[in-house]
Amino acid sequence: MYKKFKADTTKKAVTIIIGIGLVVCNLQVHAQKSTSHSPYSQFGLGQMREDLLPQTRSMAGIAAGVRYQAGLPILNISNPASYSAFSKTILEAGLYGNITQLGKGSATDNTADFAFSHIAIGIPLAKAGGIAFGLMPFSDVGYNSSEVSIYDTLTYKKSASGEGGVNKAFIGYGLSPIKGLSVGANVGFLFGNLSDIAQVEFPLTLGNYNARLEETRLIRGATIDYGVQYFKSLGKKMNITVGYSGTLNNTINSKSTRLVTRNEPSLDDDFQNIALDTSSSTVGANRKINLPLKHNIGFTLSKGYNWMVGADFKYTDWSDFQTREGEIKLGKNYGVAIGGQFKPDPTSVKYWNVVDYRLGFRYNQTQIRLNNNDIADMAVTVGLGLPLSETNFGLTFSRINISAEFGQQGTLNNNLVRERYININLGFTINDTWFRRRSYD
Repeated sequence: MYKKFKADTTKKAVTIIIGIGLVVCNLQVHAQKSTSHSPYSQFGLGQMREDLLPQTRSMAGIAAGVRYQAGLPILNISNPASYSAFSKTILEAGLYGNITQLGKGSATDNTADFAFSHIAIGIPLAKAGGIAFGLMPFSDVGYNSSEVSIYDTLTYKKSASGEGGVNKAFIGYGLSPIKGLSVGANVGFLFGNLSDIAQVEFPLTLGNYNARLEETRLIRGATIDYGVQYFKSLGKKMNITVGYSGTLNNTINSKSTRLVTRNEPSLDDDFQNIALDTSSSTVGANRKINLPLKHNIGFTLSKGYNWMVGADFKYTDWSDFQTREGEIKLGKNYGVAIGGQFKPDPTSVKYWNVVDYRLGFRYNQTQIRLNNNDIADMAVTVGLGLPLSETNFGLTFSRINISAEFGQQGTLNNNLVRERYININLGFTINDTWFRRRSYD
């Protein structure tokens, strides 16, 4: 019965990951909506999602020095040098959801959303290192604001909103040329649409036509990021890993289109914003965009399967990013993250003693400055690594990783918007031994 349960558990986990992977690929390519509800996503390329999986997000996003977790190699996309540690094939897929409360003055608004977040695979190449490839979100745009005004006897509503996202497909390779040192790089391809919409509507006068302006940026381009890690044993039980990851001076293409339409108002929501005619339609020229240079340095200190602590220091320079006409100039982003995990008793037969418990704190001074205020983003993170039963004589084991970020971005000062959020990530991990030689008597 126990063996059957273990086999069924792994089969279900494999089915879940394959199913999620197929849906992720379909949705990421075709979806235009966004899971972001941040008013600050209207700047730059939107809200950056980072190359993090739930198991590192739950430790505040420390990643530069993360090579092993609970004594086992993990798929750490943020630092491709870690790929050289692969000993089993790793399959990752997951979901993302958020709950957001926006506040301005005494007014508040609550939103919630979810989406499929990532699919990735890491494959060991023995002494030749390891490779990884996958698909994940790169950035999101999702904001909405409106105000009602009166001109003479005419009441009208002006609104501004944005939607869309940029996705990242990547392939990476890492190797260890000498003992204790590993290097690696990812090559990514960015693709997606970002739309900004301005509307003027006449909610009390059905005889007037509404006007709508939609500007869409088509984003395409290749990126390269790289990483280095140095790992060393401290005695028989302790280990330390120091890491660095960064990006090259990546340049991508942005092609904009501008569409102005007149819409007939309707009391039926199903017939709102249906275009009667097109007043103007223009296609802009291709524009080169310099992505920001990113630098991330960090370390982890661990004791086998028992515990791990670490910290990351991050710097991103948006100063050379080509903003659009009328958009504020972006600056520099500084961040620090501290996190870790522990397992109460790796040898215990009690389930909750072999669960990984994770905790962290991060603070970022973002690249955005409004009304003489630097916009800060901070969060406390928690998470669990829930092991599933091993199968195939211990050659296959799986885990469910859950992370939650309780954070705040922005402030109520100087007529700004305060964003309080809970980000939840759910990941499924399968570690399996592929391509092994079998022996028969």
